[in-house]
Amino acid sequence: MSAAVGEPAIVSNTQTIPADISGQMLDLDEDDDLEVYSKDVTLTEGRAMNPSMQTSPGSMVNQYKFEEEEEEGLDTKDLFITVDNPESHVTAVETFITYRVLTKTTRSEFDSSEYEVRRRYQDFLWLKSKLEETHPTLIVHPLPEKFVMKGMVERFNNDFIDTRRKALHKFLNRVSDHPILSCSDDFKVFLTAQAWELTSHKKQGPGFLSRMGDTVRALSNSVRGVKNRPEEFAAMQEYVEAFSQKISSLDKVTQRIVKEQKEYLEELKEYAPTYTLWSGSEEEQLAEPLKGVAGCLERCCQETDQQLHHLSEVLVPTLHEYVLCSEGLKAVLRRRDHIQAEFEAKSEALATKKVDREALKEEIDRLEDRGEWANNALKGDWSRWKRSMRADLKSAFLCTAEKNVDYYEKCLAVWETFLLSQKTDGLQEGAEDETS
Repeated sequence: MSAAVGEPAIVSNTQTIPADISGQMLDLDEDDDLEVYSKDVTLTEGRAMNPSMQTSPGSMVNQYKFEEEEEEGLDTKDLFITVDNPESHVTAVETFITYRVLTKTTRSEFDSSEYEVRRRYQDFLWLKSKLEETHPTLIVHPLPEKFVMKGMVERFNNDFIDTRRKALHKFLNRVSDHPILSCSDDFKVFLTAQAWELTSHKKQGPGFLSRMGDTVRALSNSVRGVKNRPEEFAAMQEYVEAFSQKISSLDKVTQRIVKEQKEYLEELKEYAPTYTLWSGSEEEQLAEPLKGVAGCLERCCQETDQQLHHLSEVLVPTLHEYVLCSEGLKAVLRRRDHIQAEFEAKSEALATKKVDREALKEEIDRLEDRGEWANNALKGDWSRWKRSMRADLKSAFLCTAEKNVDYYEKCLAVWETFLLSQKTDGLQEGAEDETS
């Protein structure tokens, strides 16, 4: 169902909390709308494959031409999504944020070229779980993880809301750029359906008992383990484990550096006024240098603030995003192993069973096809993910290097100018003494 794109909705009942909320966070599962990035990954191996897609292993290989599709560039992009205009909603039982999702498309399967809907975090979480359920071995981009501030359950930090909005925007655009996930019926419903339609669509999914059954089977397979994991997937597992350790370490250190930089900046802001106050009680010979130092410190404060902003807005989010990606990759590899473990278990049962062999043989053939499809999907998406990851991290590192060089050059220029002015003043005073 299409919806007309109108003027941005007025933010209602928006409240803010102090920006300094460090050390005041705790996990709270009851409210899924207070979050920044979620590491929750279901163990369910997913339902049967998307019926709209071919199931023959040989034919599936042709559907994963990721490199060719990416090389075509933006000229072929036909789905544009924007997440903006956060709006606070306060009811008698809860406070939550919704975001406007604007979609523009030229795809023929859409009834209109533009859509506007409002979504809350629970809706994004539903979409992610549906994509993972339908495509268990495709790599779905992580969502912001959830947290709540102690004593601030009914209030929201504006910086937090904007950070979350950016992450949700990136999530939807990662999905829209994916050659398979972007064609999901659930994704289309998410982008186009009004709130009541989306609620109705959610109820069409498998029930709680069905999901529990999938989870139990997945857990039993994980306990049983895989006997003959292919070498290429064993290599993936090793890479992901190593990548996870390294990126997690970088994330923790970078966040610690940012915290220390913030403390340094606060100290620096108190430094300059002290020099200014001191200059007021001195004669001109010392007062002017004191004022000069104060001015240098003020300008260095400004540059430090900009550098800190870059670290907080670019490097930290990128590193943390890939910490969450590594957790998602581990879950994808587990789901692939679950599929193989089920196939192996059925094959062993066939060797020992004397009755119902034909029915069991048909089920094994189906599991073999499913395993081939899952393996092909993961291999194609793995290459695609690595290219994207390397490009994202390289861009963040290069940008950080440029900002660091710019920061130190500007601070150096500030102090060099101060030194030059003092040397010039010294020469002038010496010339005046010789004249007198």
